[in-house]
Amino acid sequence: MYYYRYPYPQYVPVPMPYYERQPAPWNIPTQHDGRPYKGTMDLKDYGSQPYVINIEDAAKQNNTFRTALWTGKNLQVTVMSIGVGEDIGLEIHPDVDQFLRIEEGQGMVQMGERKDNLTFQRRVYDDYAIMVPAGVWHNLTNTGNKPLKLYTIYAPPEHPFGTIHRTKAEAMASEKHHDNDHF
Repeated sequence: MYYYRYPYPQYVPVPMPYYERQPAPWNIPTQHDGRPYKGTMDLKDYGSQPYVINIEDAAKQNNTFRTALWTGKNLQVTVMSIGVGEDIGLEIHPDVDQFLRIEEGQGMVQMGERKDNLTFQRRVYDDYAIMVPAGVWHNLTNTGNKPLKLYTIYAPPEHPFGTIHRTKAEAMASEKHHDNDHF
C-alpha cells in the first residue's frame, strides 16, 4: 500500500540536535530592569516608563485587594485578589472603560444600566475576559473556594498613581475620601 516507511514522507520525524532545544534567553521572565526574577516580583506602580511583566504570574502572586502595576496618561493596569465569598463592590465608572481577566478562581459578574437592575449575569473562570463599558454598573463576586486572582485595565486611569489597597475596606475608605476631594 505505502511505498515508504511513513505514510507522509514529507513529514518524516527527524531527530533534532541538542543545541536547538536550549531555552532562548528572551524566554526567561524578567523584572522591569531586565534582570531575571527569582520567586516573587516586586508588585508596585512603574508609572509611565516602558515596562514588561508576565501578567499571569503577577496576578497569581498578588495577595492585595488592588495594586496598580502601571499608570500611564491614558491607561492603568492593576492586579486584584478577591477573597472567598467577597466581591469587588457594585460600582460605576462614568468615563472609564474597563477590561478584567480572570487568571485563577471562579466568580459571577453582573452588569446593568441601573444600580437596582443588573440584567447581565455570567459565570466566569480562569482565562475569561470581562469588558465593562463606561457608565455601566457592575460587580464581580468570588463564588469559588479560593481567592479570585485577576488583572484589570482602566482606560483612562481610575486610581491615583501608586495605588495599593491591601483590603476591600481600605479601598472603600480610599474611594470615599477620594470622592470627597472632588465635591
